[in-house]
Amino acid sequence: MGHDPAPQRAPARFLGSTKSGTSDAWGMHVTSVALIPLAFAFVWVALSLIGKDYAAAKATLAQPGAAIVLLLFISAGVWHMKTGMQSIIDDYIHSSHAKEWALVANILFSAAIGLASLFAVLKLGLS
Repeated sequence: MGHDPAPQRAPARFLGSTKSGTSDAWGMHVTSVALIPLAFAFVWVALSLIGKDYAAAKATLAQPGAAIVLLLFISAGVWHMKTGMQSIIDDYIHSSHAKEWALVANILFSAAIGLASLFAVLKLGLS
């Protein structure tokens, strides 16, 4: 009686069952780390607006530093939100039809929030 050798298996690629899990997880980690200093900078910009009238607030937000902070914060935050919701939808919605619609709604909602926010910052910064 001889022992059968262990079956040969392909090397692990760490892609998850959908072949995109690790890249999504890394994306969440990267945006999480990026949002830490961006959140502090965003709060600094927001606190600098306290007590200012509309014209002064507009002038502050038109400065390149403040506008760049807001644009980066919005972009990273919306991407983080979209990726996080996608992960939740993938994990908890089991009907393929409902999952497809939920993923489309997630993309459209994230795009709408992101574009509206970016438009507002650019409009303030460029006017």
